Amino acid sequence: MAARILVCDDEAALREMLRVLLRRAGYDVITADTRTTALARIAAEELDAVVTDLALPDGSGMEVLSAARARDEATQVLMITAYGGTEQAVEAMRRGAYDFVQKPFRNHELLALLEKALEKRRIVGENRALRATLEGSYRSGDLIGKSDAMRRVMHLVDRVASARSSVLVTGESGTGKEVVARRLHQQGERASGPFVAVHCGALPEALMESELFGHEKGAFTGASARSEGLVRAADGGTLFLDEIGELPLELQVKLLRVLQDRKVRPVGASKEVEVDVRVIAATNRNVEQEVAAGTFRQDLFYRLDVIRLHLPPLRERPEDIPLLAAHFVQKHCALAGKSVELAPDALAWLARHPYPGNVRELENMIERAVTLALGDRITLDDFAGPSLYGPGAVASGAPSTPRVGPGFDLDGYLGAIERALLLEALEASGGNRTEAAKLLGTTFRSFRYRLAKYGLGDGDEES
Repeated sequence: MAARILVCDDEAALREMLRVLLRRAGYDVITADTRTTALARIAAEELDAVVTDLALPDGSGMEVLSAARARDEATQVLMITAYGGTEQAVEAMRRGAYDFVQKPFRNHELLALLEKALEKRRIVGENRALRATLEGSYRSGDLIGKSDAMRRVMHLVDRVASARSSVLVTGESGTGKEVVARRLHQQGERASGPFVAVHCGALPEALMESELFGHEKGAFTGASARSEGLVRAADGGTLFLDEIGELPLELQVKLLRVLQDRKVRPVGASKEVEVDVRVIAATNRNVEQEVAAGTFRQDLFYRLDVIRLHLPPLRERPEDIPLLAAHFVQKHCALAGKSVELAPDALAWLARHPYPGNVRELENMIERAVTLALGDRITLDDFAGPSLYGPGAVASGAPSTPRVGPGFDLDGYLGAIERALLLEALEASGGNRTEAAKLLGTTFRSFRYRLAKYGLGDGDEES
């Protein structure tokens, strides 16, 4: 469907010229000659963009801008004027205008600007749709996904959240095992109690027993005060033991006692203390193999593996990547006080990445991109970094290896390489475009055209 554009100008000749120009470019055009007519059109029509003069016979184009943005903030507005100044341009941009165009303008420049504005509208619309999807049936707390695998996980989490049974969460590092544990806690009857997360591999081995089970004053050198330990700190709530496979065999026996008898004996104590905790354990190891090898107690395994939740790696559920990316963009924009959207080519690129670090890697990439983004869009260049590119890749953003298959975008892939090479040449030449063109073996005119093609330059002659 053709984009619908409102043209508002009191000069009949200019209004007609714009109408013909935009229709020839394939747009659906409606016109208005006054502020009043424009406001009526905005109220009645679904518009993709507005091109309006600043000075109108019965008011200001600023009112048209405000009305269009109030009707739909995704609508892009281009302001045109013969008398514009810096203050007016700044005010128009502050109110949400896409750009401010000075008369007289070149037709091809206006068309190029309008095309970019409509691309932004598409990006805003796609990201809005993703956010709406997140608010629908594809989210349970911070668990996000529409893949069959993730929907099964979310369904099982809802079913077992209120049970007293132990849960074993398995999956590769970075798949979100702690997120699952927290959701089980929040949805269950123990939500008002504490949630204590313990990374078993991060505890000092010499202090692991006292850290977990507590100790009495004077129980060992340095025990100057009594400590209740992390297990008792979770009394009435949930104890999450991450990377349970790191727990030594001698401490596995004491944990088994907690699960069987709900009692714990602090180091140096003569009596056991009752404790009421629900244990959720997680591991990225194959526990059955650990049991067979004798490095994990079989009786403890059976106590923990009452209910098992397996989180698939992100590479096996690519349909979840757009949802997760939108969630992380929203999250880190809020933290950074910014407002940016993912460009379609950047989102397509994210969907093709294999993610050895799973969801944690995706969030780190999004956080970095939000921080680096200079405009209102996250582009391919904002994802530059070693986690996304392999050895020999162009540092400014070329993908290391194309993943040919369903959904592969050859034009987008080749465009990303070309854009990255342009940036590398500019960096190598210290920003001198004539020299950068020579480095690439192309003419300055061709180099300038390519810069404009990827939004990297304004097309001005070299100064």
